[in-house]
Amino acid sequence: MNEPTPYTPDQPPAQKHRHGCLTAYLVFVIIANAGATLFYMIGSGSARSNVASAPPWAFPVLIVLGVSNLIFAIALLRWEKWGFWGFVASSVGAFLVNMSIGIGTAAALLGLLGVAVLYGVLHIGAERKGWSQLD
Repeated sequence: MNEPTPYTPDQPPAQKHRHGCLTAYLVFVIIANAGATLFYMIGSGSARSNVASAPPWAFPVLIVLGVSNLIFAIALLRWEKWGFWGFVASSVGAFLVNMSIGIGTAAALLGLLGVAVLYGVLHIGAERKGWSQLD
């Protein structure tokens, strides 16, 4: 009988390869979320004046969602599938917050477009397809 040999510590794990589009998009997500989070932290006064109807809880929630997206993007760079699902959940949360503060539907939907783009770049490439390599 030929049984598969179990993993032994002296065998290196299989190498994972990320294609450039996925890497570029994750770097973009990290930079964009870091910028938005800093804006909400530092410039929340001007943001509040532009959206006068925003409840006081909205900007702290957006800060938490921005930091969460940074964590989720880093998790995806480290091949963790939960990073994708976290990104989906935080994007839905941001959509709901944006709708509650009076951002237009079209502008709020743009945030969900990021999820679609992420899903797309995770599924392009043959042997370098990101989705099948996530743990």
